[in-house]
Amino acid sequence: MFDGLKKFLKLDRLIKKFKKKKQIQLGFYGPVNAGKTTLANKISLDWLGKEVGTVSEIPHETRHIQKIENVVVKTNNGALKMNIVDMPGIATQVDFKSFEEFGLNEEDARARAKEATKGVIEAIKWLDNVDAVLVVMDSAADPYTQVNITVIGNLEARDIPLIVVANKIDLENAAPASIENAFPQHVVVPISAATGENLDKLYQAIQEHLT
Repeated sequence: MFDGLKKFLKLDRLIKKFKKKKQIQLGFYGPVNAGKTTLANKISLDWLGKEVGTVSEIPHETRHIQKIENVVVKTNNGALKMNIVDMPGIATQVDFKSFEEFGLNEEDARARAKEATKGVIEAIKWLDNVDAVLVVMDSAADPYTQVNITVIGNLEARDIPLIVVANKIDLENAAPASIENAFPQHVVVPISAATGENLDKLYQAIQEHLT
């Protein structure tokens, strides 16, 4: 009887592992200003005709979780159905003084910092509610940061499927290979959220590895 139960549980795990989800809840995680909202907006505009959120050069423009549901992307491999959850940028610390450099007064800077800190906490909590994650990184920046390593480590520890998105390949100093070298254990897809370059390859990777 015990052996039969073990076989049943093993079979149940295999079924769950290989069962394709009809629609996935896809979280967009990564450091501040890596282009998460730009990517979410591009996908949503292309397939739903509306944006997810606003984009700004000021850090932590996205301070609240933004969700858009029932995005259906048509690919050569069929329809990719997903809910997009655009998370606030992850940071190890939020200093209000960094906002003053962009012209905000102290009161507004402190308020923004407080909201940004809450946003980071909420983003981490939301890991319990996503099926898979796109970790968006700036391919023109050093990938060996505490934020990147911490985000990847948390996802690995929770066994959440992920793809690393090497964004901003349209920039002259972009080096997506550095991200591939930093995280060779994961699928890395170089894209430009701003121009839409390689989005077809990202959709294909999502279908192959996250659904």
